[in-house]
Parts: sequence; C-alpha cells; structure tokens
Amino acid sequence: METLYPMRINKYLALQKISTRRGADELIKNKKVFINGKRAILGNKVNEKDKVEVRDIEKKEYLYFAYNKPIGIETASPQANLFPLGRLDKNSHGLLILTNDGRITDSLLNPKFFHEKEYLVKTKEKLRSNFKQKMEAGVNIEGYLTKKCIVTIVNDNTFRIILTEGKKHQIRRMCSALFQEVADLKRERIMNIKLGKLKPNAIREIKGEELTMFLKSLF
Repeated sequence: METLYPMRINKYLALQKISTRRGADELIKNKKVFINGKRAILGNKVNEKDKVEVRDIEKKEYLYFAYNKPIGIETASPQANLFPLGRLDKNSHGLLILTNDGRITDSLLNPKFFHEKEYLVKTKEKLRSNFKQKMEAGVNIEGYLTKKCIVTIVNDNTFRIILTEGKKHQIRRMCSALFQEVADLKRERIMNIKLGKLKPNAIREIKGEELTMFLKSLF
C-alpha cells in the first residue's frame, strides 16, 4: 500500500500501529509526541524522513480472546474491558474475536483488506444443483455483486463458505437471492483463529504461535 507524505501525525501514528487516530490525538494533547525533537501539536504533518517519538507512556497490555456467541443475543462482549471485532447477527452464532486493541480494527474489518472468514450454513430447502457455481461466481444482492468465494457442499442442505468480505447479513442475502432460506449460520474461523470445540458463551485466550500468526497478518 502506497503511503503519501506529508501526512497528519495522528494518521502516521495509526499506520505505525502505535495507537488509533483518536488515541494519537490524546497522546498529542498530553504532550507525549515529538517530531524532530519538538513537541507535536494537533494537526501537525510529518514527512518520510522526520523522526517521530512517543515519550513517557506506559506500555499497554493488549488482550485477544476467541468467543463463541450463542444464538439469540446481540453482538457484545461478556467482559467490559474488551470489544468485539465485527458482528454476528442475533440469529447467527459462532466465533467472535474480542480485544482491547483498537489498532487492528481497520486492518481486520476494512473491505480493502482480504481476510478469510469461514461459515457452516444449513438451509431449509435442498440446495439447488447450481448453487455452488452461482455462489462462488458472485451474487447480486440489491445492486452489489459479491466477491468470489469458496463453497463446499456438505450435504443436501448444508454448505461451508469462505468469504473475504463482510457485508451486512451477506450470506443470508446471497442465499435469498438464490432462492434458499438459511436455517442456521455458524462462523467457525476468522483467518487462522478457529472456533474448535469452544462451548457457547465461552471464551479462550488467543496466545502463543496462534496469536503471532494472527497479528503478523494484520501488521
């Protein structure tokens, strides 16, 4: 991705994964940010060769968890200090990633980045013979053509789908456009993070090699 200079200091700090843009503004207000040895002010711009320092800040401990959201509840975090990355609608269930790390929100959710999400879907009716072909090619949902995806047929009314985008109610709308109604929708994977045998409403910490691989794909 091309980076254009000069750029606002808060954008620079966000791109460097030092903080979010809002967090960067707070650092600047608290006189923690310096450009070429001079204290930065809101709205300052930096060039590629400028030396930017953030001084006298405590290193934040970032936390990451996998959470199995049950059916029937809105997307939320069971812990007050964490927030969910993305959403699952009330009638869907499965994997959510919970964190206190706002730096990775844009990298994971912005549609210009391609990160795999895998779902297991059951339909009320038997899948049509051309369902896989139609879904994988892209489906017109109210004027938007979905990106190509990967579909694996499990049985007459069950399939797996791997998406790299996340429009609102996308899978349900894709199915509806192809005359299929979703009976159950479960998210089983986000990138390398898998739901596995995690029970409904339970969480587990993401750490070690699993976390390293996840963050490497985002930073």
